[in-house]
Amino acid sequence: MHTRTKWMKGLRAALAVALAGPLGLGSGAASGGEACSAHSPAHRVALVELYSSEGCSSCPPADRWLSGLRDKGMGAGMVPLALHVDYWNSLGWTDRFSQHRFTERQKSLAAYAGGHLIYTPEVFVAGRELRDWGASDSFEARLRELAAQPAQADVAITLAPAASPSAGALGVDAQFAARPGAPRMLNAYIAVYENALSSDVDAGENRGVTLHHDRVVREWLGPVPLAGGRVRIRRDVVLTADAGAARASAPGRFGVAAFVEDAATGEVLQAADLPACR
Repeated sequence: MHTRTKWMKGLRAALAVALAGPLGLGSGAASGGEACSAHSPAHRVALVELYSSEGCSSCPPADRWLSGLRDKGMGAGMVPLALHVDYWNSLGWTDRFSQHRFTERQKSLAAYAGGHLIYTPEVFVAGRELRDWGASDSFEARLRELAAQPAQADVAITLAPAASPSAGALGVDAQFAARPGAPRMLNAYIAVYENALSSDVDAGENRGVTLHHDRVVREWLGPVPLAGGRVRIRRDVVLTADAGAARASAPGRFGVAAFVEDAATGEVLQAADLPACR
């Protein structure tokens, strides 16, 4: 399915106000645990964005592809995320994981490349569309190409039990810094993702199918500008597993990804990923 793009702006002021507040994934938090941390390497790590929808019959194979990436031993060189768009919701099935902000991000990435059409499933690697993502040779070559380049930014993530009153809230502390020679205008983003999700679809193109998802973005923060080449974002996140799914405290259930994007071109310069520690 296609829709025309229109570049949307104006999020920065609202996000600046929201930085001190909690991010909620629902009611009923999970129990907390020990602190853990991750730091991006000296080389570039590829942010892999899959734009998908439960209403799209072409999307389940792409969802399975994304779920299997880590099993192929490519985890160190990439940070995969599934972003569910909302423009399929009027066609018979409402995707409960969809968010309009992901539709807008997909539009903006297309606009950076001079395009005006979006569709599902669509894959972007480091902010650039990769149409032959299903061909392993092409995808792996793109990862190797990025890994051979020195990073232009550093990303560090620390996760720990939050100081907030919410039992089991997770404290997210992400730091972003530009390296010498990096573009002047950079934005930081944080994504909280959830694994092991499933839906029994009873309408639309996937009617009668049980869909399985991993790396689904549930909360999103950004763009946050790097002032003077750096920014630190600290938030509390309440981790609540999807209804009917494994408990939120299950190992590998949730994780946090963070990345730096060139505000002028949409190119993702560096990314890091950290599963929630228990």
